[in-house]
Amino acid sequence: MADDSTADDPDARDASADEVLDELFAVIEDRKDRLPEDSYTASLFTHEKGENAVLEKLGEETTELILAAKDDERDDLAHEAADIVYHLLVLLSMKDMTVADLREELADRR
Repeated sequence: MADDSTADDPDARDASADEVLDELFAVIEDRKDRLPEDSYTASLFTHEKGENAVLEKLGEETTELILAAKDDERDDLAHEAADIVYHLLVLLSMKDMTVADLREELADRR
């Protein structure tokens, strides 16, 4: 069961989400730099299709997200949303962008 101690504190939730995104992006950057052979993330950076492989994956995951939403499958929706975020972070890394770039753009839209 999830810890609800931050449920009423938006700042605590935001900090936690930021930490998760920062940590995930750091892992992606590490895999990009080290290219371990047994890493799915590293394979995206070395794929023969290049960034097209990630773009195709984003398209596939978006379709799966839409289907999960239409079917009101909450767990599947969360899973597919996480897949999209992960592949989006890989794409940002490929384009030499960072989570900070994403945060800045989102902040500008408030």
